Amino acid sequence: RWLQSRWGSKAMAARGMQRHVINCVTKNGKTRGGIQRTLRSPLVAVKMGMTSAWDDNGAMHPVTLLQVQQCQVVQVKTEESDGYFAMQIGAGNKHPSRMTKAQLCHYQKHNALPKKRLFEFRVTEDALLPPGTELSARHFVPGQYVDVTGISMGKGFQGVMKRWGFGGQPASHGHSLSHRSGGSLGGLTHCGRVFPGKKMAGHMGSRQVTVLGLMIFHVDPLNNIIAVRGAVPGHINNYLRIRDSIRLAHHQHNMRLGLPVPTAEEVPEEEREEKMALQTVPTSFLKNPFTYKEE
Repeated sequence: RWLQSRWGSKAMAARGMQRHVINCVTKNGKTRGGIQRTLRSPLVAVKMGMTSAWDDNGAMHPVTLLQVQQCQVVQVKTEESDGYFAMQIGAGNKHPSRMTKAQLCHYQKHNALPKKRLFEFRVTEDALLPPGTELSARHFVPGQYVDVTGISMGKGFQGVMKRWGFGGQPASHGHSLSHRSGGSLGGLTHCGRVFPGKKMAGHMGSRQVTVLGLMIFHVDPLNNIIAVRGAVPGHINNYLRIRDSIRLAHHQHNMRLGLPVPTAEEVPEEEREEKMALQTVPTSFLKNPFTYKEE
């Protein structure tokens, strides 16, 4: 009904639905036609802050610095043992005295150090890694698109103007002490109640937020830092999850880059200077804002 009201007829609604399905995100890795794509393991990184970076065209880009700190595979789950393919990824070493015995036994069973954060991610069989594998910033390639998930900054109890963008009441005649109030809640005689989901004042922030389609601008393998173009949720020192972008157009772009599967290989000593250098996004992936069409 929503598509029919938007497109005007059933035929146009069917076309709109088909277009929506083609461009929809695929969290389970299924692309158009039911083809299963490779689901690599995401990374767990720490938000260090934001800065500015300039490309070869002279354009400035706002980037967020994310550092990969002691990111390690803790447990591997397979269809034979657990019924599905997944991996537990831990980040940030934690002192054993600050953990329970059950948690310590879990890490000792898989020969891994205790971690501050532990997440489980679904992967495909060709992207499995043995327990204890260290994941670095070279897991991602400059120029590829990623999705970043984290807990947004908490704003506390806020009113309807800040939380939902309400316009507020008039600022002058007849509105004493109610300039920023929400107004009527719609509880008339025929219903006698406020409908669930009504936009009202309440707690704002501190929720899981995912930002889709951010480009990897820099990769610093020496310091394990990833520079992502744009803003990501959360405050500084917040743990974030970075995965390959699940949008179909971004996935096709990433496939042309040849991402390392299941992850980047270890760098030999003789190739350390070349492989550990700062990697930057190709200029061809960026638009030049200083170009103009001549008439």
